[in-house]
Amino acid sequence: RGGEEEEEEEEMEGWHQLYPGHIPTSPLQKALLAAGSAVMALYDPYRHDMVAVLGETTGCLALPNLRDKMKNHPEGHRILRERPRIRLSTLDMARLQGLPDGSLGREYVRFLEVNRVSPDTRMPPKFVDDEELAYVIQRYREVHDLMHTLLGMPTNMLGEVVVKWFEAVQTGLPMCVLGAAFGPVRLSTRKLQVLATELVPWAIRSGLNASCVLNVYYEQRWEQPVESLREELGIFPPP
Repeated sequence: RGGEEEEEEEEMEGWHQLYPGHIPTSPLQKALLAAGSAVMALYDPYRHDMVAVLGETTGCLALPNLRDKMKNHPEGHRILRERPRIRLSTLDMARLQGLPDGSLGREYVRFLEVNRVSPDTRMPPKFVDDEELAYVIQRYREVHDLMHTLLGMPTNMLGEVVVKWFEAVQTGLPMCVLGAAFGPVRLSTRKLQVLATELVPWAIRSGLNASCVLNVYYEQRWEQPVESLREELGIFPPP
């Protein structure tokens, strides 16, 4: 066996699975995964598995920062402690459908129905070598559809790019920055004009002005009107 292979095996000695599904990886392996997933995600932005790998292998600075923001906020600290999950198995869909129009729960379910998406499609983390940080990125993924709901954006390419601009400012995750920067290349000239003159400036201003969106215990806010939650967070009304 080559010397490089032996060195890599020595580095991996003593590493163990930190949570179900965790795959320990060396810095070199993470770099290779990041490069490969970035290429595939740019080629096909709807490859959610590649977007997920890119987020995990490049979030080494952003994830601890997000974790610290949650720890220093009462509601965020509770979320870290209780580890709630947003999945079909944890949601009372009938109750949410029965909430008044305009409430967070009703509008969230409406978003899922109209766009034919499910919270169960979010990939579990694999390559984050810290159990608590793995939950942070899992939480980010599971509230992504709630960001669409709060921002009033659909799941088409234009809507995804706008949400990525907001999330890039909010989280600092390189994956979001990459999606925000390169997502528009697939848009038409007319949509690019709307994006540049209206939607991106609004998303950036909202992202800078809003408090950390991971510090909201959404499961306990279903009855709250979307407009009220936007105002509380500091998200400006959609243009």
